[in-house]
Amino acid sequence: MESSLTLANIHAGYGAVRIIEDVSLRVGAGETVALLGTNGNGKSTLMKSVMGMVRPSAGSIKAEIEGTVHELVGRSTEEIVDLGIGFVPEGRRLFPKLTVTENLMLGAFRPTARSAIARNLDFCFETFPRLKERSGQLAGSMSGGEQQMLALARALMSAPRILLIDEPSVGLAPLLVSRTIDKIKELKEGYNLTVLMAEQNFTQAIRIADRGYVIVHGRIAFEGESAEALNNNDMIREFYLGA
Repeated sequence: MESSLTLANIHAGYGAVRIIEDVSLRVGAGETVALLGTNGNGKSTLMKSVMGMVRPSAGSIKAEIEGTVHELVGRSTEEIVDLGIGFVPEGRRLFPKLTVTENLMLGAFRPTARSAIARNLDFCFETFPRLKERSGQLAGSMSGGEQQMLALARALMSAPRILLIDEPSVGLAPLLVSRTIDKIKELKEGYNLTVLMAEQNFTQAIRIADRGYVIVHGRIAFEGESAEALNNNDMIREFYLGA
């Protein structure tokens, strides 16, 4: 069944430091929505708020999964993952001294995913053949691009219905950025996922996004109802695309 994510009037930060101010956005069933913005504007804080890693001081975050609506604010990260929401954090956050396969197995800890470990592992290895070739290699010895593949595959091992991806292009060469973005599209379509992707590389993100939001200083500055609307927005062209 289809899944969606709705954030309403979210305020969040760290202690007395307010980072997110009154943010509302929606990711419809089967959509890829880009959260666009340069470093320091609150993208990661917003993603962590959805995942229960940062607790909003106000607002609501609702996920509809398989016909049931769940309020995420107040839930632990483990509970949120158990609902079927996967997360690929900025910087990959792999276990460097564990092998590729061991990292993937750690992604399958939620009960619903355990019964589908073999099928999901086959899908990950089919999607990322390099991971299969290096299944016994330590994650910390892999290249940045290979580690990003592993981070995406690990999230898929949890059998998510909604997938959050934070800054997939960070630390990658331009060619690898393009390949990674293409893989996200492939995974979204192959798994019928609903995807929220935070990204500062506007050109690449817009290639696969159905629509998106621009966040500036913790507030939504622009909502584009299509990739074309984002690409043609004067603010984006002037400040982010160098036009």
